[in-house]
Amino acid sequence: MAEIKTGLKGKDEMVVQREHLASTIGNTGAEVLSTHWVVLLMEKASRNAVNGLLPPGMITVGTMISIRHFAATPLGLKVTAEALLEKIEGRKLTFRVTVRDEFERIAEGANEQMIVSTGGFLGKVKKKCDRMSGDKPAL
Repeated sequence: MAEIKTGLKGKDEMVVQREHLASTIGNTGAEVLSTHWVVLLMEKASRNAVNGLLPPGMITVGTMISIRHFAATPLGLKVTAEALLEKIEGRKLTFRVTVRDEFERIAEGANEQMIVSTGGFLGKVKKKCDRMSGDKPAL
């Protein structure tokens, strides 16, 4: 993982569609990009910063997000998130993320990703599924 170092950048973007609107998830009248889609975009940009640099069998999982969502984005606009890897503490990666639409900065925050083994992570999920009664989701 020597290639993973501070200063790495990642990016992700989307065009706001009807399913991304706050009104679609119950915030009647809010025909704008919902905060939960902004969070997803921030996490994807952070992952993209280290995409291809993790050893085989390793992934990152989100463990913390802090966000200020301060401007609304309507249907049809393109939104771009840019992440900068600011801090590495063992397996913990901390990113500063900025989100813009075509006109202005709409959100900013920090995203923490933890590097974990895919097998170990899915093993814990499987144990939880095994404890459930009834149908178990396929992994």
